Amino acid sequence: MDASFGRHAPQETDQTAMASNPLVINSRITIAGWELTEQFVLAGGPGGQNVNKVSTAVQLFFDIAGSPSLPDRVKQNAIRLAGKRVSKEGVLMIEANRSRSQERNREEARERLKELILEA
Repeated sequence: MDASFGRHAPQETDQTAMASNPLVINSRITIAGWELTEQFVLAGGPGGQNVNKVSTAVQLFFDIAGSPSLPDRVKQNAIRLAGKRVSKEGVLMIEANRSRSQERNREEARERLKELILEA
């Protein structure tokens, strides 16, 4: 998304898509699906024959600063809590790559975003 992410900047071979399902944080906050962008990238490390062929790791991008779903106080706290994972423009990037499954990594990234927002 932005050069400040260094090695995490999207590449032409990556699969990037808007996340379609909304993310329910609690009874007052729901992040619309169009606000989340997912990028599937090659996962490093051990994993068998497909580790360098199948893009199973997910990078979840969320524009905290520009989100209409979050109150200003939550935005400020989330940006502070996220630290270096947020670009200068206020875009958060969460990478999940523990599983060999795209779907499990996707769920993990969304859960980590939910936890961050709840803490904020």
